[in-house]
Amino acid sequence: MTAAAYLVRGDDAILLSEAVRNLVHELVGQGNEADAALAVEDLDLETGDDHSVGALMDACLTPPFFTDRRIVIGRNAGALNTDEASRVVQYLDDPLDTTTLILVGGGGAVPPKLVTAVKSKGELRDAALPRQSRERTTWLVDRIKHSGMKLDAAAGNRLGQHLGEDLSRLPGILEVLEAAYGKGATVTEDDLEPFLGEAGGAAPWDLTDALDRGDAAAALEHLHRQLEAGDRHPLVVMATLHRHYQAMLRLDGANVRTDAEAAQVLGLKGSTFPAKKAMSQARKLGSQKVRRAIALLAEADLDLRGAKAWPDELVMEILVARLCQLPRV
Repeated sequence: MTAAAYLVRGDDAILLSEAVRNLVHELVGQGNEADAALAVEDLDLETGDDHSVGALMDACLTPPFFTDRRIVIGRNAGALNTDEASRVVQYLDDPLDTTTLILVGGGGAVPPKLVTAVKSKGELRDAALPRQSRERTTWLVDRIKHSGMKLDAAAGNRLGQHLGEDLSRLPGILEVLEAAYGKGATVTEDDLEPFLGEAGGAAPWDLTDALDRGDAAAALEHLHRQLEAGDRHPLVVMATLHRHYQAMLRLDGANVRTDAEAAQVLGLKGSTFPAKKAMSQARKLGSQKVRRAIALLAEADLDLRGAKAWPDELVMEILVARLCQLPRV
């Protein structure tokens, strides 16, 4: 049964658009572009004025024309203020049974009462990327599987490594592969290579995981991908490293025994996985090496701010190389 309302949320514009497109196809039927053209009205709420909300309400209350159902899309729902959100909530108290309202995140945080109203009348759909490395791998595999394309193991691994944290590029690459080889074709690593383009940025945890392993080659590769493809300033990368080693420093000597106790010391809520990793690595390094890591970070921070007349990239490379020595000695 079609719901009266949906809220699609996420922090990536490409994935948000794709999720909305897939939802519209689900509602009108895949391949029914003609019906979609008649049924869908697409509005942008980012202007935040009464006119845009009024247009949204008028569209929701208009009966369908030549179709069984009317689909109204309101983009940048986070731009709605309290009063504007209240108007949408009031409509959802008694929605038109021939209208489906799709609210799309963006423009700020969606007012909580609007989220609650949509949840009571329909569905919340999450288009955000998972944050943990294992979950991102699962997400990548699932998306490839549901695309209809078949990538052999080598091609799948190559694609995942190449995209890094820029997984929002995946839908475009899959569409190009389908156009080149046909839907359902099996793609090898050699078939894939010409369509990859520039390597994506590495996720912050890719770098810290490599540091924890003492894998200098991988750590330097992830560093360069963060600085270049990821377009991160060295001080932003430094902030990530500070948080990583500072967590170990706070746990050092804290006499914690469980993941939950470690999470409490670090002030983390929700998953205890980050606290578990920090506690495990702190024990592996020991007090002296954790403090050495903090000293190396402090020295590099000063160097980035002008203590040494070195290029920022060189400062970061030396820091990463030194941090990688700690688990190995």
